[in-house]
Amino acid sequence: MPVRPTAVLPSLIAATLAASALTACGGGSGSDPDTVKVSFKQSTDNSIHVMDDYLADIKKQFEKKYPGKKVEFVPIKAPDSEYYTKVQQMLRSSKTAPDLVYEDTFLINSDITSGYLKPLDPYLAKWADWQQFIDTAKTAAKAEDGKTYGVPDGTDTRGLWFDKGIFEKAGLPADWQPKTWDDVLAAARTIKQKVPDVTPLNLYTGKPAGEAATMQGFEMLLYGTADGRSDPLYDTASKKWIAGSQGFKDALTFVETVYKEKLGPDVSTALDPNIQTIVRGDLLPKGKLGINLDGSWLPQDWLPGSGHEWPEWSSELGLAAMPTQHGQAPGKVSMSGGWTWSIPAKAANPDLAFDFIETMQTKANAQKWYVANSGIAVRKDVAEDPAYVKAQPGIKFFTDLVASTHYRPAYPAYPKVSTAVQEAMEGVTTGDKSVAEAASEYDAALKEATDNQVVEK
Repeated sequence: MPVRPTAVLPSLIAATLAASALTACGGGSGSDPDTVKVSFKQSTDNSIHVMDDYLADIKKQFEKKYPGKKVEFVPIKAPDSEYYTKVQQMLRSSKTAPDLVYEDTFLINSDITSGYLKPLDPYLAKWADWQQFIDTAKTAAKAEDGKTYGVPDGTDTRGLWFDKGIFEKAGLPADWQPKTWDDVLAAARTIKQKVPDVTPLNLYTGKPAGEAATMQGFEMLLYGTADGRSDPLYDTASKKWIAGSQGFKDALTFVETVYKEKLGPDVSTALDPNIQTIVRGDLLPKGKLGINLDGSWLPQDWLPGSGHEWPEWSSELGLAAMPTQHGQAPGKVSMSGGWTWSIPAKAANPDLAFDFIETMQTKANAQKWYVANSGIAVRKDVAEDPAYVKAQPGIKFFTDLVASTHYRPAYPAYPKVSTAVQEAMEGVTTGDKSVAEAASEYDAALKEATDNQVVEK
């Protein structure tokens, strides 16, 4: 399940939904020492059951390997934001906490600082396979205390998807590889002129798109700006968030340009909460979108049995890395997220839960999951396996981006920072705010969200 989270819902509705989910889950994990309870995010699309099928297979393996032990699944069927709320409600009590929980790296530090998760270092020290996990992926589940609270089950990267048919009509090359932001905008302008009945460029924006706007949209720009910092959002030396940067304004200017010049979707479509579904299910498969800045997981929606089959995608779409602002080193940029398997602090059967993690994360099972989920390998031995590389078109392209990728500074304040980014984007998308006004309001919101833990750049 790729990272496509939206901002956390603080509403009464979400809390009510969470409470009802707890009731549905029944008793907590302490009722049977021989049963491991595994909670995960179930797709809200009934036609997509990749995770369900994978876990059912792991359950069979686990119960065969450990006679007398049982696996009980506690699926949570909800949109991302509601899933986070429900999980946090479950983790608060030993009566409702599962033994194993699926955590998005977007919010894992919030659960860590709340004391909801158990550090896994004693287990990891004895698990030989941990050495196969790439260092950048390991950091996604590491807290400020230096301890690790989750085992990643893959990652994702981001780049530019483009329609070869539209490019041909526009006179653009089939092997397009832009070197700068200006190259991307130039291609979009050419499409607008030569193929006027399609959307030239999709850039997720605004609060309705949630974290997709922040991560697939803004951060893919911000982390490619020319100010030379490895992390332009968070200053690791001072442990403070960065305000007033030129890179932030430059990224906002790119967003403003896309929508001011009508290179992107209509603003009403761009600010539709279902924009990701519109892009994957309508615009791209129907040849209505020239360039899409998006994630590695898109083919998951187009595979046989998904309900949205598009077997021709690999021949009709091209892939290009998102360039840095002026083509400066390393020349391309990507953002990565992902999910981890974590053990709640109040789990009744933590040892059994880690046994389940080990079963899931053998080389063979990890590889099976990466391919089924259109995920990117975080195990070195899988990434080097020719069978993995050839399993699906695009896997090698997106796996190679791991070398130049960035992870979000997923500290507890990040969700609020992300919301402030989305508000700034929305302001320049609608034209209600200038770049200077939107950046200034972001800086003010950043100070409030982080208790003034801000450094001016």
